[in-house]
Amino acid sequence: MNPLLIQPASDHSILVSFGHRISRRAREKVQSFTARLLASRFDFIVNIHPAYASVLIAFDPFQISHPEVESHLLSLLNDPPAQTETAARTIEIPVCYGAAFGPDLEAVAAHHHLVPEEVVRLHAEGVYQVAFIGFTPGFPYLEGLSARLATPRLPSPRTRVPAGSVAIGGAQTGIYPIATPGGWRIIGRTTVDLFVPERTSPSLLSIGDHVRFRPVSRAEFDRLRERPLSESV
Repeated sequence: MNPLLIQPASDHSILVSFGHRISRRAREKVQSFTARLLASRFDFIVNIHPAYASVLIAFDPFQISHPEVESHLLSLLNDPPAQTETAARTIEIPVCYGAAFGPDLEAVAAHHHLVPEEVVRLHAEGVYQVAFIGFTPGFPYLEGLSARLATPRLPSPRTRVPAGSVAIGGAQTGIYPIATPGGWRIIGRTTVDLFVPERTSPSLLSIGDHVRFRPVSRAEFDRLRERPLSESV
């Protein structure tokens, strides 16, 4: 059983934890609670930050006190969940693996005593779920990576990882939406824009979404790069 813990995180935030371990049960509770928070439209909430087993709620301290926020959150947690659930989407992400787009592919293969083609096969045959969005806007932390591909992060992060880089970090895989420093092992790149501020929903992916990776050649990658996002996924 995952113990529920509600505690102050700062003078303007509260942390709701659904256990001390990363588990499917905790993740489901995080996703359900996050959806209910968004549906509640509490006007005192400034931001909601879901993670693997917790949700951080930032609020306006000039509008409401810690005890009042906790009371609202407890009421929400104790209410029976709505029966209408939004079906999770499945998004296919085209990826050009290796070469200039995947500088760490061979190192990942060597770490596991595999050939690069086997790494690509294992990575592309997985069905992943977005556990949460974080690190940078639109960055999806994806669960479901094969244990045969779990690889330690780089000893020293790169100062710049290109946007669209598909990478492995420990037992997770993810996609860098924007160019940024990063320490995950880069194995490929996608043409898909995961974060576009001008879109109605800037982040392409949301928690609970499913993701599949489709290997593409360099020629197809170049063709996809010239096409609109809606035609590429």
